[in-house]
Amino acid sequence: MKKITFPLGMLAILLIAACSSNKIKETEEKYQVVNPLVMDTIYQNEFVAEINALQNVEIRSRIKGFIENIYVDEGQTVHKGQTLFTISSKGFQQDLLKAKASLKSAMADLKSAEIELQSTQNLLDKNIISKPELDLAKAKVDAMNAKIAEAQSDEAQANLNLSFAEIKAPFDGIINRIPNKTGSLVEEGTLLTTISNNKEVYAYFKVSETDYLNYITAKGEGKSKEVSLVLANGSLYNYTGMIETTESEFDKSTGNIAFRAKFPNPEQILKHGSSGKVLVKTALKNAMLIPQKSTFEVQENIYVFVVDKNNKVQQRKVVPSQRLPQLYVIISGLSNDDKIIYEGIQSVKDGEKIVPETVSFTNPKN
Repeated sequence: MKKITFPLGMLAILLIAACSSNKIKETEEKYQVVNPLVMDTIYQNEFVAEINALQNVEIRSRIKGFIENIYVDEGQTVHKGQTLFTISSKGFQQDLLKAKASLKSAMADLKSAEIELQSTQNLLDKNIISKPELDLAKAKVDAMNAKIAEAQSDEAQANLNLSFAEIKAPFDGIINRIPNKTGSLVEEGTLLTTISNNKEVYAYFKVSETDYLNYITAKGEGKSKEVSLVLANGSLYNYTGMIETTESEFDKSTGNIAFRAKFPNPEQILKHGSSGKVLVKTALKNAMLIPQKSTFEVQENIYVFVVDKNNKVQQRKVVPSQRLPQLYVIISGLSNDDKIIYEGIQSVKDGEKIVPETVSFTNPKN
């Protein structure tokens, strides 16, 4: 019987290979992997907004004179038709009296001309005078009628100027700063104050052409006109608003277009000229979602590590369409069945073999 013998060198090589194989198996690390999540969701964009009052107008003097009285204070709520200021009006009262007197004089002259016309007609009927004299009398009556029309116009203007001496509120609102005080001489057109109607406000915000097209082309349940407002201090405004309209053209210098949303303002918190951020929500149907923590960026491109059926890691580029809080919406690069490394992407390398542990990223194991 022959004994089979192995050279010592060969035996050593076999032992080393066995140990190496066991060592490789021991060094394969476990990684949590997830499948992309496909679901209906909502994404939210925020845009810097400028707040404008529903009505905000300047109150200016329409005549020259001294401010006699100021009946309101800065920040005061006023009502439509309420007297705000009076400007010295004695000169305009005199102008009105003069206009009235001129009108009376013109009417008396007309009456005299009409009597003269009638007398001239009688004389013509008796063939005492010629027809040109009658025509002259008629022309005189026409001239007196023109003077009356002019006098009536002067009286109306005097009344109008006198009414300008009393400045009233054009609508319900809040009085802003009053730069000129009682006794100040103001010229025609001088700013007396501004008044704002803040019961409702407009929020104007600019969006890019891409965001504009995404919003306009989102039909049905994907398109919502309801928006929210974040105030300058970061707090969420208590009332939602509605998008009403957009501008008719894009700003060539910025490529943006302005939207206008209206918000109720019953507590008068929002003021003309304030700022905030408008939050616009859009629904997404069957969106493919992956965690942001599962991605990494190389030269402005987004990548993930996909685990194949042999548990080998492959680096793959993905294309996101939206960035949600802690998530990406993926439009290409992955399928529903792909598994991607959820955590530990910093320590794994392309082509490396791992031990995958499938988890749900909506409730991952930590």
